[in-house]
Amino acid sequence: MKRTSLRKLVRITAAASSVAILSVATSHGARADDSVALLKAMADYTAAQKSISATFDSDIEVITPELQKIQFSSSGQLKLARPDKLRVRRTGGYADVDLVYDGKTVSLYGNNAKAYVQADLPGTVDQLVDAIQEKTGASLSGADLLLSNAFDLLTSDVEVGEHVGQGVIDGVECEHLAFRGHDTDWQIWIQTGAQPIPRKYVITSKTLAGAPQYTLRIKDWKTDPIADAEAFTFKPPEGATKVSLDSDVMMEFDEVPLGTAAGAKK
Repeated sequence: MKRTSLRKLVRITAAASSVAILSVATSHGARADDSVALLKAMADYTAAQKSISATFDSDIEVITPELQKIQFSSSGQLKLARPDKLRVRRTGGYADVDLVYDGKTVSLYGNNAKAYVQADLPGTVDQLVDAIQEKTGASLSGADLLLSNAFDLLTSDVEVGEHVGQGVIDGVECEHLAFRGHDTDWQIWIQTGAQPIPRKYVITSKTLAGAPQYTLRIKDWKTDPIADAEAFTFKPPEGATKVSLDSDVMMEFDEVPLGTAAGAKK
């Protein structure tokens, strides 16, 4: 190819790319006002569900002192019966834990430690999540998607929102929203149609070097009544030891190993 022809091709390609970028930017602006409405629809839908069961996969990144980004992964199951019953099981490379709440008592069992802690905490699931995060500092990232006041919590630090467009998560078409806050940026993919279910949630920390991310994928979402009568009853496994609230068992519910530098959390 002649040099003049090559330069011409480069100019045409660059022009086409500029048009494409401009088109995307314009369409983003046109959709920006939809982001809050779509998020509100999701929050209202999830808050209206009396029962929710789902499975999830999560990844959390941490930054080492050498500025290397390390990712920790885990999977789990969730069962929720409003207003006051919750069960979350999470298994990862460093923790295998089961949290059970019956509206009166919260129990947390650590399979690795073969030990459990319990505390009297009458109230709602919303109050439980607040108490765990406030008293222990354990990460419950993603729990804010399911609370009755999810919209207020999600938007409390939002400075700007954008409807990026569409995406496909696990074969499901979703609306892709992006929000910016003072300390974190976050994205959410919400299933399109009559069931605006949160399918993917990504939190990026802006206060830590390397901007680590937390990613949550939600699958197998069901809103049928939970038929298992024992779902929210904790029975200590044989040989398990009851320990104090300040033991490491409580911290095992966090998604990074004990002693690891902080990762991306919201």
